[in-house]
Amino acid sequence: MKKVLCLYSTREGQTKKIVEYIVERLEGYQCEYVDLHQFPTLDLALYDKVLVAASIRYGRLHKALYQFIESHHHQLDKSKAAFICINLTARKEEQNKDTPEGSVYVQTFLRKSFWQPEMIGVFAGALRYPRYRFFDRIMIRFIMMMTGGETDTSKEVEYTNWDKVKKFAKKFRDM
Repeated sequence: MKKVLCLYSTREGQTKKIVEYIVERLEGYQCEYVDLHQFPTLDLALYDKVLVAASIRYGRLHKALYQFIESHHHQLDKSKAAFICINLTARKEEQNKDTPEGSVYVQTFLRKSFWQPEMIGVFAGALRYPRYRFFDRIMIRFIMMMTGGETDTSKEVEYTNWDKVKKFAKKFRDM
């Protein structure tokens, strides 16, 4: 059976949920999930495909992502590997914030990263106010107020466009 490695960096779980949704559409693949925050050392040659997924918090990707890429970029370059970036700004599809070209986060990633993925997806995440610590709840509410998003801190809102994720999964399967 073919194998896919899914590496993820998530805070409240939406990134892993999106990765799991993609994997459900990869018929004929056995999947291994690895949390990038565990600083893994892996042999990517053991996998037919590699999916790297990371979420944005306060405008940044977690440093564990960059550490992993620095250690494994040669293997990533040789792999059938894709990158997905999950962020709340991607909810603004009409402004193309859900594209690699229109995402400031992806553009920053590409400038800073040793790895230049051949396939990139950008998806809106979820707003999980009740799960945030007090400081995060206040700061994220302020950011959402400035960007025209949900500010009711009693709510959880999922902005993910699942049709777009499904199309990405098909492209990733066929790559």
